[in-house]
Amino acid sequence: MLRLVDLKDGEFNVELAIATVEIEIERAKKEGLVAIKVLHGYGSHGKGGVIAIELRKKLAHWKKIGFITNYFGGDKWNLFNKDSQRVLMKDKEIYNDCDIHSSNPGITIIEL
Repeated sequence: MLRLVDLKDGEFNVELAIATVEIEIERAKKEGLVAIKVLHGYGSHGKGGVIAIELRKKLAHWKKIGFITNYFGGDKWNLFNKDSQRVLMKDKEIYNDCDIHSSNPGITIIEL
């Protein structure tokens, strides 16, 4: 299962968005999920782009310290990308995700 964390539905600023993602990562790990999908938008209305940039900076830090395994943008979320393949091999149900092959820059996949 790939849990969706929707940061577009609400009044998220950068700090609240990052805190929400951190909580969802912890929760997903406890539930044994292999990944989560964050919907942050890509900046067509202003906020999504800032959240995406700052979130990915934080994700780079979390990867470095071992809090997450990996992360990548929706543009790489397809069957031919090695990072995507690693996530898909861990949980076959994720193959049914509606955004796979959509090259959606408004999402980020976080491998736990």
